[in-house]
Amino acid sequence: MRLKTQALGLQTKTYMEAEKETTPPPIIDQLKDYAETRIKLAKYQAIEGGTSIAAGLIADVAVLISMVLAFMFASFTLAFLLGSLFGATWIGFGCVAAIYLIIALVVKAYKQKMEKPIVNAIIGKIFKN
Repeated sequence: MRLKTQALGLQTKTYMEAEKETTPPPIIDQLKDYAETRIKLAKYQAIEGGTSIAAGLIADVAVLISMVLAFMFASFTLAFLLGSLFGATWIGFGCVAAIYLIIALVVKAYKQKMEKPIVNAIIGKIFKN
């Protein structure tokens, strides 16, 4: 009989110890942990967003520089080609300048119609997910 009571005593003690271990921490501690986790998450999201924008900006600048250089060399090529066709280099460069003047006037005339899609594209790039 004594063994049974000792066994029961051990079971009760073990059950109480297990109950103490499984009780959740106080709500204040849980709220502190939750707040710390949310702050860390916000920091990581800000870092991810900032680096994504920076990487996109760097890639866009590299593409823009490459396009400007290609456009510039294509312009020189066209000017020399037109110059050889008309017999004088300065005429070729004058024709290319006239083409750019016409393009600039067309862009100026349709400036307001062109602004909205460009603004929407930039906003979309900033807020993409």
